[in-house]
This record gives sequence, C-alpha cells and structure tokens, in this order.
Amino acid sequence: MKLSKSQLAVLALIIVNMIWGAAPPIFKWALEDIHPYTLAFLRFFLPALLMYPFVRGRLKVHRKDYLNIIYIGIFGITVNILFFFQGLLQAPSINASLIASSGPIFIILFSIFFLREKLKSKLVLGSIIGLFGVLLVLIVPFIKNGNLVALGNLFFLIAMFGSIISILITRKIMKRNDPIAITFWAFFIGGLGFLPFFINEVNTYGFLQNLTSQGIVGLIFGIFLSSLAAYYLQTWALKYLTAADVSVFTYIDPVVTILIAIPLLGEFPDAAFVAGTVLVLGGILIAEGRLHYHPFHLFLKK
Repeated sequence: MKLSKSQLAVLALIIVNMIWGAAPPIFKWALEDIHPYTLAFLRFFLPALLMYPFVRGRLKVHRKDYLNIIYIGIFGITVNILFFFQGLLQAPSINASLIASSGPIFIILFSIFFLREKLKSKLVLGSIIGLFGVLLVLIVPFIKNGNLVALGNLFFLIAMFGSIISILITRKIMKRNDPIAITFWAFFIGGLGFLPFFINEVNTYGFLQNLTSQGIVGLIFGIFLSSLAAYYLQTWALKYLTAADVSVFTYIDPVVTILIAIPLLGEFPDAAFVAGTVLVLGGILIAEGRLHYHPFHLFLKK
C-alpha cells in the first residue's frame, strides 16, 4: 500500500519522538563525560558542515523569511538546547520529556491569543488541568527539598517554550521554503549561538579531554539521530500536518524516556511525576478533543 504524504508525516513524527524520547537519558548519561556547551556546539555545527556539500544548491530562503530563519535557529536550537542541557545537569531526565509533552497546552494558548482562534470552554478546562500537572512537577521538588531539581525543571520549561516558538514559526514559513534549507540554517545559526560558551569551555577545560565511550555515544547520537534525522523529519512533517498535530506526538516521549532512563540512569517515576503525567496528558486530551480524534487516524486512512 502506497502511503500518502500525511501518512508518511505521521510515520516520520513517530520516529522523531522515539529519538527525542531517548534523548534526555542518553544526553544526561553523556554529560557525565563531556561538557554541555561542547556537546551542544558539536551536535549542531558539525551536522551543518556535513550537510553543506550535499545541499548547497537547495539553501535559498524566501527573502521575507530571513528574520524568521534566525528566530528558528535561536529559539529552536540555541535557547532550547542551552536550557535543556542545563536542566539535565540539575534534574532527572524523565522530567524533561514530561514537561516537553505539555507543549500542546501552550500551543493551544498561543493559538488563542496570537492566532486568534475561537475560544472554547474545553480548551480552557483542558489547559488549566494540563498547566496544573506541569506546576505539580515543577513545584513539588522545591517544596520537598528546596534543591536544584526545581531549577532544572524550570530550565526544561524554558527549553520547551523555545521549541514551541520554533515550531510555530517553521509552520508559518514551511509552504514557501525547502525543509532542507530551514534545517541547515537552523543548525548553522543555532550552532553559532553556542560558540562563545563553547570557546569558554575549551579555554577552561580543554577540548574533549579524556573522552570515553559515554561522550562518544552522546556525540554520535546527537549529531546523526537527534539532530540530522529528527530535525529534518519534523521540519518536513510540518508541510503536511498542523503545528498542534505535530506537538501531540510528544505523548510518545515520556514512555520512551522512562524505558531508557530506568536501566541507564536508575531513574524511577515518583508520585508527583505520575500525577503530573496524568494531569498533563488528560488536559491535552480534553483541550484538543483527542479522545475521539488523533493525528494517528491519518495513518489509518486509505
């Protein structure tokens, strides 16, 4: 059976979110061996260099989107990954995926206030429930311990906001630009955003001093899967699905994260995490009406 573009987009997003679900525990494990800004810079700037010889004829961007491309690189790469990595240094990796999965709630709110979509009661109710779940995960560690886990969770939230802004802008300009061009320039601009931090890290600690298998796995996973493959597939999928539909696939992330974090890092969900997960996903289901509709239905259509 030949798949439609929408069905291929669904399949692409399943792959993307399986990769990004695996990313938090793998990167947290790798950061025990490699400094965060070195990993961030190499993860995006090297893919841009690897891509260039093969895609240099497809890098033209519509003139009216020059500033949008810069925003995508800054928010989707530099801001997102900077705070994501800092969060991993402070908080459990499983929290990253749960907080990221709350993205649809905020996209709904942004759509209401900035895209002027009609306000519906179920959107308000679902958003409030989902936000309460996020707040539960953010605040409980601070109340219980007052430690850096709460700060790490806040970093994850900021990283998620950067990703949302990038998705919304990408969706806006997708129809008139090549996904390859958007991916390349996002990597190049976003990677350059890490350059000052990378230089400072190298001057302080040296470049990849005593690198072991953990750091090597982190680099290979980051460059080829979490960056080159995942970002391109998500950008391409935005041609055929809405930003809200794309964000819904983050449901997959926490499941994959937990399955990897338990054996790799010994991280187990606590009561606050479980309760927060139920509230976040329940809020999204109510807000978007996904109890009777979900982008996966596109994959089943003939």
